[in-house]
Amino acid sequence: MHDEHATLEAVRDTISLAPAAALAATLDCASAPREGDALPPILHWLYFWSAAPQAGLGPDGHAQKGGFLPDLGLPRRMAAGGRITFDAPLIVGTQAERVSRVLSIEHKTGRSGRLAFVSVEHAIKANGVTLIREEQDIVYREAAQPGQAALPPPLAAPSDADWQREIAPNEVLLFRYSALTFNGHRIHYDRDYARNTEGYPDLVVHGPLIATLLLDSLTRAMPDAVVREYRFKAVRPTFLGHRFTVSGRRAADGRHIDLWAQDHEGWLTMSAQAVLA
Repeated sequence: MHDEHATLEAVRDTISLAPAAALAATLDCASAPREGDALPPILHWLYFWSAAPQAGLGPDGHAQKGGFLPDLGLPRRMAAGGRITFDAPLIVGTQAERVSRVLSIEHKTGRSGRLAFVSVEHAIKANGVTLIREEQDIVYREAAQPGQAALPPPLAAPSDADWQREIAPNEVLLFRYSALTFNGHRIHYDRDYARNTEGYPDLVVHGPLIATLLLDSLTRAMPDAVVREYRFKAVRPTFLGHRFTVSGRRAADGRHIDLWAQDHEGWLTMSAQAVLA
């Protein structure tokens, strides 16, 4: 477990209109937030950048480990999932602060060697009030080995969707999302690095982008829905070169929504659940 007295990271930001409007354009949304509107759920990921200096980046394009995030001797890392509670709206045009701390570190051994799961807690506050509470899961892995299987065993996606939307990812979509989230991870834009260093067959679609597209599909299907809780788990990487699908299904109570993404072969790539107000 992690030291409970570990360093806190605090980042202040203004929830300006431009990033939210740019993401709405990137996702082909029919409308974008305006000044004074509540920021749509999960769009807080566009703000509170931890902007490491260029000289402080590692070979993967991320900030070098050993500062806020620990150096565990495992060079590869990816977003594994998260849990978010939206207690009150984050208003476009206001100032806010994100306070973060490492909650836990868990070491495991898997099919591809040593793994470590790091859980990070974020609290987003404005005027002293906590608006958003989030736990983010990050997985660290060993360097890719020649001939090593890059993919976990496949799981079939559900087939009883109430709605679905097909996404055709390309390099421009990945570039724009990386820019909007200030994500320098080279697996999303450097094909040679993704293939030759990290062992992937092509560029990797961001897990957070897929999580965002799942919530976007909910908004398209239920425009008046207010999301109070959201959790998601990455199951299998999604790569450029094929279309993928985001789907949703209402539970009988009307408040719980199952969401999932599947690749072109029908394999589950992300599972998620939203709870509505």
